[in-house]
Amino acid sequence: MSAAVPHPRTHAEPTPREDRGGRRSVAAALLLGAAGAALVLLSGGRTWSEGTAADVAQASAVQHASGQDVTALPGALAIVGLAALVAVFAVRRAGRLVVAGLLALSGAGVVASAVTALSDTAALEEKAAKASGLTRAGVEGVTHTAWPWVAVAGGVLLLLAGLLALRHGRDWPAMSGRYERDGAPRPRPRTAPDPDRPEELWKALDRGEDPTGGPGR
Repeated sequence: MSAAVPHPRTHAEPTPREDRGGRRSVAAALLLGAAGAALVLLSGGRTWSEGTAADVAQASAVQHASGQDVTALPGALAIVGLAALVAVFAVRRAGRLVVAGLLALSGAGVVASAVTALSDTAALEEKAAKASGLTRAGVEGVTHTAWPWVAVAGGVLLLLAGLLALRHGRDWPAMSGRYERDGAPRPRPRTAPDPDRPEELWKALDRGEDPTGGPGR
């Protein structure tokens, strides 16, 4: 009789260098994504533009418009990107590529919307109209703070996190797989109680049953 020949392994075990590279890319993507979303959300509540109402004496005071007043799109996209960053580890294969692409697109959308908002004076005009009691009011001397560029920087970080996920995401562990490899205890299947065990006999007597198999009380 010939000895059985073991089948060759179809998947090679990752080398320590590949494992370290995977952990580094995971840490970098998490750091970039979290920092980018935080910057976008923080900048949304700060003043983006300032201006004065034109030809209206009683409304000559400087009007301020925050990022949320100008456009709510960067903040919404930052939340989507943050959710996609978490979801990357919950899916595998093609689903991971889709979620990583969504993360990258969220970052690109934040950059585009924040840059576009630099030329938008609708929020300032609306505030000037409310202050003057007119239906329409122009603004002049419009200036912008650095906060729109902070949102742009946050969008770039989200975009980089998405690109990292697209490039290295296939090597990242999934939530379920990592949980099993960590050695977490699995639920044991329930077995039928042994009627010959002393504690089972006492339980039967407490229920008014005859442990010997005869009729109970």
